[in-house]
Amino acid sequence: MTEPAAAKGAAVRCVPAVPSWVSLTVSDLDSAMAFYGELLGWTFSRGPDRWGRYVRALAEGVAVAGMSASDLHLPVAWTTFFGTEDADAISERIQARGGTVAIGPLGFDAGRMLIAADRSGAPFGVWEGETGSGAVLNSLAGGPVWIELRTKDAFDSAIFYGEVFGWDSRKSGVFDVRWENERVVLRSADRSVAALVTATDPEARPSWNVYFSVADADESVELAERLGADVLGEVNDSPYGRWADLRDPQGGRFCLQGPRPEGG
Repeated sequence: MTEPAAAKGAAVRCVPAVPSWVSLTVSDLDSAMAFYGELLGWTFSRGPDRWGRYVRALAEGVAVAGMSASDLHLPVAWTTFFGTEDADAISERIQARGGTVAIGPLGFDAGRMLIAADRSGAPFGVWEGETGSGAVLNSLAGGPVWIELRTKDAFDSAIFYGEVFGWDSRKSGVFDVRWENERVVLRSADRSVAALVTATDPEARPSWNVYFSVADADESVELAERLGADVLGEVNDSPYGRWADLRDPQGGRFCLQGPRPEGG
């Protein structure tokens, strides 16, 4: 697996109860680096290779994502990691509420981690790491700016994650959950950072979707297509920005999100 660790002294902060890291597993790491580097302006630094070749993607000099190579023919996919103070306790809660833990908790350079699936089958990760300082994941241009679970029943999923991560016990103002724009929205430090929404396609597999920040969604979608990505539908406006669904050249689903047009 990959590691949410520091790069050149800078790393995003582990924020308990909300998405704090994302990671991609691919078969051809060099091709993935070329694609995402050109599209999002990322540079890369070499990371620890305990589980195979691994790099950290840097935006504004801060590590915002991990990318690893695998020869196990695993599905190419972005994994969202939630921050926590105690990975062992979270592992127990996941299993007690109908979820499954596939890997971990395991110790590594940046703390402890596990890979799990919620009771609807949506994969996600958990990271127990440094919570004291550093940039927040969704605050950096080129990094993940929005993360959204599309699932069969957003309210049931909200109950699952709320009980696992103790959403009701978090300090109001520091962490809040609210219903807005037909979504269950997570807010951290007065920013909307993630949401859970009932999918419009009831046959779609539940999944956490990562939205990367770009200056102009339309221009970035055109660039992604030239670089070999598949564009999955139209560029759309939402209350959180202008966005599009894409599939990278190796099959990994991701989204791009930019500001809404003025007056939009």
